[in-house]
Amino acid sequence: MMQDLDGRIALVTGAGRGIGEATARALTAAGARVILTDLTAPDALADSLGGWALSHDVTSEADWESVMAFARTEAGGLDILVNNAGLFLMRSLAETSLEDFRRIQAVNVDGVFLGAKHAAPLLAERAPKWRGGAAMINLSSVAGLVGSAGTSAYNASKGAVRLLTKSLAMELAAQNVRVNSVHPGVIETMMGEEVVAGFSAASGMGDNETRVALAQRHPLGHMGQVINIADAIVFLASDRAAFMTGSELVVDGGMTAN
Repeated sequence: MMQDLDGRIALVTGAGRGIGEATARALTAAGARVILTDLTAPDALADSLGGWALSHDVTSEADWESVMAFARTEAGGLDILVNNAGLFLMRSLAETSLEDFRRIQAVNVDGVFLGAKHAAPLLAERAPKWRGGAAMINLSSVAGLVGSAGTSAYNASKGAVRLLTKSLAMELAAQNVRVNSVHPGVIETMMGEEVVAGFSAASGMGDNETRVALAQRHPLGHMGQVINIADAIVFLASDRAAFMTGSELVVDGGMTAN
């Protein structure tokens, strides 16, 4: 079902590929104009969607300030923020350095915090325009709900995003800014391939065997597609989710149900 986002301005971080790219496409199809950011500005994709592209390190407060200044002066404001940029790491506790741990937290947690801090004022300004207010959607993971061996740094980061989202929802509700998290299972992306490679190395199985085993961990019998997550994000951004804030939208093929 197509949601109606006509007239809204959205920002998607990590929009150069995978879930971020699919989300930018889906938001555009629903009527929004999108600011696409990534370490390397996705110019060609933005041009094809009629949006804007910016280079953006989500761990840099100065970059966030610049992106928000662009949103205000060039795009006319901000209605939707999708904090999608993230890194995956699979490494045993003994092999995970403090530098590794901090790098994952910097992108996956600091990036969400900085996005929320700097986008919240812009979101609040335009929130009265829409029945459902403004929307902030933070990408967590099933790894923010359940643990697994070898992914402690990643689990810690995604669990932090889950509870940060709930705190932000409580704080920003008075400004009519809704804040929700999305928790994908294993998705067919480059990061999904990193997950396969990591579990393959840990188990000693080949990549194909590991892919089958991971698919079977989802009761629906297969890994997810980027459009499954993008559609969930568009729903949360729309007025159809007007009474949802502080929620966890789990899109995992049943992975965490058993």
